[in-house]
Amino acid sequence: MSTFDVLPECSVKKLRKVAQYMDDVLEDSRDKVQENLLANGVDLVTYVTRFQWDMAKYPIKQSLKNISEIMSKQVSQIDNDLKARASAYNSLKGNLQSLERKNVGSLLTRSVADIVKKNDFVLDSEYLTTLLVVIPKTSYPDWQKTYETLSEMVVPRSTKLLFEDQDSGLFSVTLFRKAIDDFKHKARENKFMVRDFQYNEEEMKADKEEMTRLSTDKKKQFGPLVRWLKVNFSEAFIAWIHIKALRVFTESVLRYGLPVNFQAMLLQPIKKNVKKLREVLQDLYKHLDSNATVIDASMDIPGLNLSQQEYYPYAYYKTDCNLLDFK
Repeated sequence: MSTFDVLPECSVKKLRKVAQYMDDVLEDSRDKVQENLLANGVDLVTYVTRFQWDMAKYPIKQSLKNISEIMSKQVSQIDNDLKARASAYNSLKGNLQSLERKNVGSLLTRSVADIVKKNDFVLDSEYLTTLLVVIPKTSYPDWQKTYETLSEMVVPRSTKLLFEDQDSGLFSVTLFRKAIDDFKHKARENKFMVRDFQYNEEEMKADKEEMTRLSTDKKKQFGPLVRWLKVNFSEAFIAWIHIKALRVFTESVLRYGLPVNFQAMLLQPIKKNVKKLREVLQDLYKHLDSNATVIDASMDIPGLNLSQQEYYPYAYYKTDCNLLDFK
């Protein structure tokens, strides 16, 4: 397999990774993904239809091998940079999401630090303590009737509803420390779930500060990351189209020989006319390769040998500008 066989397959995979990561990063603005996936400031179809070889980036005085190596190194460098940037941003995003998840969900599992207040608890008492209990809404009346008698040493009329969601309520109750184990046991028997929570202002403050820091860091990284993705998607796409052009040229020389006497054309038929176009092209150019047999393929996979892909009496390469796999 030649360098030119390998390049397009590697390039399009790496190009798709940049496009897909742009989609991932713009999580709340995915309608804006396409407007950020440009090549030289224009949409992809426009760039392809107006394509001109970039002499500055890929000097034609160099050998084909050198030009292909320049393209390969450029795309590989973009891919390596993407891995590093994505790893750092994903780690930051994952840590933030982990903290955010603690503040959502059922009252049985979510953090209650943002719900409770200092005056909801009896603190710094040698004998008394405050517990938090999750009660299903349908069991509110049972709780009010029974909580004082679930065990000895429960402070009468000490319960208070602190918060409720769609299914349950979070109640506080004050009792003597020596009655904690018995109260928890009796509460479970009645399907009242005591949360394992101790009010610690320093820990709660540290968690809140960490969330604020992560959120701020994510916002700081977001803008530069999107700009990097825009610039490097453009560079990778431009390199990919140049690789396509290089393949058309080399394949045509290999097929038809020197001196160069062929013309590259870009065709964009509507889907229902593809079969008809193939038939017309076959009639026009079958004399160029009388041994050519059309091999239909369900998809274009660059990098395969000719015997494994669509083959026609004319050099043909498919260019799909839809580079996103939406989930």
